[in-house]
Amino acid sequence: MPLYHDEDQAMLAETASQFMAEEGAIPKQLRHWRDKGCKDGFGHELWKQMAELGFTGILVGEEDGGLGMGHVEAGIVLEEIGRNLTPSPFLTSSVLAATALSEASADLRARYLPGLISGDSVFAVAIDEGAKHRPERVACKAEKSGNGFKLSGKKDFVIHGASADMIVVAARTSGSDADADGITLFAVPRDAAGMSHDAVRLVDSSMATHTTFDNVDLDGDAVIGEVDGGRAVLNKLLMAGRVGAAAEGVGVARGAMDMTIDYLKQRKQFGRLIGEFQALQHRAAHLYSEVEIARAAVIKAQQLLDAGSERADLMASVAKAKVAKAAGLAVREGVQMHGGIGMTDEYDIGLYMKRDRALQEFLGDAYYHANRVAELSGY
Repeated sequence: MPLYHDEDQAMLAETASQFMAEEGAIPKQLRHWRDKGCKDGFGHELWKQMAELGFTGILVGEEDGGLGMGHVEAGIVLEEIGRNLTPSPFLTSSVLAATALSEASADLRARYLPGLISGDSVFAVAIDEGAKHRPERVACKAEKSGNGFKLSGKKDFVIHGASADMIVVAARTSGSDADADGITLFAVPRDAAGMSHDAVRLVDSSMATHTTFDNVDLDGDAVIGEVDGGRAVLNKLLMAGRVGAAAEGVGVARGAMDMTIDYLKQRKQFGRLIGEFQALQHRAAHLYSEVEIARAAVIKAQQLLDAGSERADLMASVAKAKVAKAAGLAVREGVQMHGGIGMTDEYDIGLYMKRDRALQEFLGDAYYHANRVAELSGY
């Protein structure tokens, strides 16, 4: 498969690029909500606008009222979100939660997907139970209680947890904490008694929560997939999220690179544009190459995921690891080439570094995924 977009995808990219540049721009969204100390960290009006364009239901099947598109198309939107640092619940709601709900019952899909498609609902996903991403271990427990379950435990760094109308929670219904089997996914509504949130603002100004479940009563209809058989659904959710996070990371890298190149064309030193200095030209050329390689890896992962390939899991980790390196290089080079002014809040380049830091940790950093690549390759 060619590692570029076809005609329809190019049209979507043009639409997403124009919309995010106009409505999702840094002054209008990120700085606005950050400076107001917004408890959600994003604008609900923008979310509704994204719904009007069909973005929120891009991965939802046509039978459920969505666009029925794939991860290549979702990645196009995510890349523009990253490029403009647009705060939105697209990754958690329209990619992660939507992927989980695709494995849910018809009743559960009918309960939650219409709100996602209309932009009236925001979803979150609660997986991690520590400072680092380690989905292999799930200690949060869901014990049988009558016709339902009682959910107890704690989840950390739940992005948009306090804003979510529903949280997809991975819990243990049998076995020990490190067992692969015995996992069940639940759709927990926001008004569930016994659920509490400790909100924290992350380095990139997005909002997350440490969420505690204290004997939360859930009926049997809240189960996504099969009881004790949730690991397959969780793995599918994680693959989609990792590829999506990598696509957003490419956008962050491209946004930082474009800003830096523009600065090199404008800033003068010793009576010359600094972009004329060969040392900076070499660094810029190297950065461009790294970002393009990372983007190609992401498109390949998206295509394999859409095709249902067995190699999609491996390529998702390749993409996540490669983008972490490329985006990290882009933001560091950006700050350095801007000089001292790049360290100030006055210039947006520092905001790209903050977003990159948060995004690298989300669903596993470069070291985690480099190790997964080795393991999946037989090492």
